Amino acid sequence: MKALGAANPEPDCRDGANVLGVRVHPLDLEQALARVADFLRRRVKGYVCAVSVHGVLEALDNPRVAEAFSDAALVVPDGRPMVWVGQMQGHRAMQQVTGPDLMRAILSRPEFAGYSHFFYGGKQGVADELADMFMEKFPGTHIAGTYTPPFRDLTRSEEANLIDLLNYCRPDIIWVGISTPRQELFMRRLVPQLNHGLLFGVGAAFDFHTGRIRDCAPWIKRMGFQWLHRLLQDPRRLWRRNLRNAAFLWHITLQLTGVKRYELCPALPEPSRVGTPQPASSSSPAGSA
Repeated sequence: MKALGAANPEPDCRDGANVLGVRVHPLDLEQALARVADFLRRRVKGYVCAVSVHGVLEALDNPRVAEAFSDAALVVPDGRPMVWVGQMQGHRAMQQVTGPDLMRAILSRPEFAGYSHFFYGGKQGVADELADMFMEKFPGTHIAGTYTPPFRDLTRSEEANLIDLLNYCRPDIIWVGISTPRQELFMRRLVPQLNHGLLFGVGAAFDFHTGRIRDCAPWIKRMGFQWLHRLLQDPRRLWRRNLRNAAFLWHITLQLTGVKRYELCPALPEPSRVGTPQPASSSSPAGSA
């Protein structure tokens, strides 16, 4: 068995590609998994973002979103343009790490089998279906709970109840499947209030894994046309976003030609652990909330 991260030396995660002021860590999937495994061993409390063109443009327009990406323990290159920009900046080993791929790898690999999961997001019933699917596909998967949020921000009382639930269930991994930038702002807000757990913002991964969205072939991803594959499946919802994403070409041209500088937010120090290493026990409550 190949060790995690064996293909390429693991880069310093405080370094990264600068994509319009968003620091994207120059990783491939194996290196990202190695970082996640290290965080879980050290019981790091924090969150992981998967950034695409949409997320970068949201950060460009909203300083709070930019700070949310900057404060993340890890920002992986979900979109192919993140990879192209990173490679142009000298990060030759950088490869695309999509939210669905990261999720599938963590839930399927034996080195993560001892950890518990919580699914937050999706339409009514999706999180429960996702939990059932992974438990059937990978026997022994421990689901601490699920939560289907309303299609709006939680009220203070709803958020307080969710935090109480998470602190009771103590999941090791919390999968957040809501839209960008809501999920980044949500994770940044929750982390200080949680006693335990590593959060992952994976956007539409819940719908990918339950078959509501069809994934595209790897060659389509390599060509950078995953956005078109998504658009053809859901044009009414995505056409405005993709039209707006055209602004990325203008901004990145200004950056790469040196006409305009896009300063990175200061990087946080390496995440510190919050306790001793301890995989989730089988006594955590399961089911939906």
